[in-house]
Amino acid sequence: MRVGYVRCSTIEQNEARQLKMMEEQNAEKVFTDKASGKNTDRAAFKEMMSFVRAGDIVIVESISRIARNTRDLLSIVSELTEKSVEFVSLKENIDTTTPQGRFMLTVFGALAELERENILERQREGIEIAKSEGKYKGRKPVDINEEEFKVLCGKWRAGEITATAAMKELNLKPNTFYRRVKEMGL
Repeated sequence: MRVGYVRCSTIEQNEARQLKMMEEQNAEKVFTDKASGKNTDRAAFKEMMSFVRAGDIVIVESISRIARNTRDLLSIVSELTEKSVEFVSLKENIDTTTPQGRFMLTVFGALAELERENILERQREGIEIAKSEGKYKGRKPVDINEEEFKVLCGKWRAGEITATAAMKELNLKPNTFYRRVKEMGL
């Protein structure tokens, strides 16, 4: 079976171009994710990996759609190979049934990882420039009633309520809650 995998990083991005490619490739089943490719924790990706069987071919528009770092890419291809599933990347023209294809896969995987690191570095540089010009101040701090926070932390530390209950009462996410606990020495 020809199985397509399509991924867009955000809700705003449109997967239509990739879906058209899958149609042109006669993909009989297509799995679509709207999630970052920074790791393999994606619902449709996991479903696709469970679905494929020996003799199937997994088709992607480009290797960056299935993985953003070399380790994940090689791990995915290794898992597919163990299942006797071929991997085809249209953009890079890679076919993993040949030694040359496996070599090129490694090279392109490293390039995809480099591009992701370059994007993150440019983003950090842009934020630093914007900060120095006073145009970027980061997210606004969450406004917390300190007295209420101290009372609820006291109850949490005394075992009267759970941390989850305190977070819910304060309307805080775990990272914010624990950071504030640390900052306030509670």
